[in-house]
Amino acid sequence: MSLLSQIIQFTFSGLANGGTYILVALGLNIIYNATGIINFAQGEFAVFGSFIMITLCMAWGIPAPVAFPITVLALAGIGALFHRTAIAPLKKPSVITMVIITIGGSIFMRGVAMLIWGKYPQRLDPFIDAPPIRFMDAIIKWDTLLVLVIVALVVAALYWFFEKTVTGKAMRACAENREAALLMGINVDRIVLLSFALSAALGAVAGVVYTPGASMEYGRGPYFGLRGFEVAIIGGLGNSVGAVLAGILIGLFETFSAGFLSPTYKEAITLALLLLVLFVKPSGILGKAEVARLKDF
Repeated sequence: MSLLSQIIQFTFSGLANGGTYILVALGLNIIYNATGIINFAQGEFAVFGSFIMITLCMAWGIPAPVAFPITVLALAGIGALFHRTAIAPLKKPSVITMVIITIGGSIFMRGVAMLIWGKYPQRLDPFIDAPPIRFMDAIIKWDTLLVLVIVALVVAALYWFFEKTVTGKAMRACAENREAALLMGINVDRIVLLSFALSAALGAVAGVVYTPGASMEYGRGPYFGLRGFEVAIIGGLGNSVGAVLAGILIGLFETFSAGFLSPTYKEAITLALLLLVLFVKPSGILGKAEVARLKDF
């Protein structure tokens, strides 16, 4: 395979991986904007989404186009339940208390996933069972293109939701100034509940689009959570546009470093990129010196 063919193939693979990280990071940003905390259970939402999709498609024989929205809705319900049972009962908790609760929730959900689906990796059949596309000797799977399309549609839908709908504008108002939103009659508790549901739904989409190209196991949640956190920090915590750019950047860095160097260097290079951004611009690529919880979608 020529160098140009390798570059083309690595680019598509990197964009697909980056798309998964973008979805996780967007979920983190939504909850951060609503509450000021980092939800360390975000990676578990991706794992649950993946396993539920596997169960619906592989065990119950439900077609993927039907199973996909069911999975997303199921995770939205799990996210809302997590908020109602773990976050909402607290009376004026500190940020550190809520962060510890999300860590505990992550551990609990990991244990539940192990009990339900077991310790061994599980796979999901490709969504599109067709020969891969060959372009200049590069081999591009149809599922890779499908991931890119789904991520683009989700990002566009989020932009429309936050810019054009009353609920989306209310969520932006709560992110900008919670007290002012309360004075304007916005039900902040309801907005926070919706934030957890939407964040979990995004995690479900991330898990679903990731699984056909790789196996899923119960302990993969911290991996998704870490990648999403890195993307959110590099892009600028709370900034969704920055998360999209950072996700693309990390996905490409990972794939090219694994392809041209060695997969063993992938984690080190990603960490080096994170440290470089923190040294040069601690607020992230599109973040501000003082992180303001966000206006960009």
